[in-house]
Amino acid sequence: AFRGKRKIAGGRKRVRDALYMAALNAVRRADPFKAFYARLRQAGKPAKLALIAVARKLLTVLNAMMRDRKPYLQTKPT
Repeated sequence: AFRGKRKIAGGRKRVRDALYMAALNAVRRADPFKAFYARLRQAGKPAKLALIAVARKLLTVLNAMMRDRKPYLQTKPT
């Protein structure tokens, strides 16, 4: 029923903006997130969709760090 580009509007704007900027940085510098982004782009996904997928993955990692009270340990890309 809907056509056109979708917009990202859910959640708190300040948190969403912070995650978006963190995802931009992660795609450029952090190897696991860079590989994940490249894999999505290679599969034909739009750039913004892939970037938001990285932001969601970052949020999952941050939540796990808080839950386990452990620092981030970089793993090899899968």
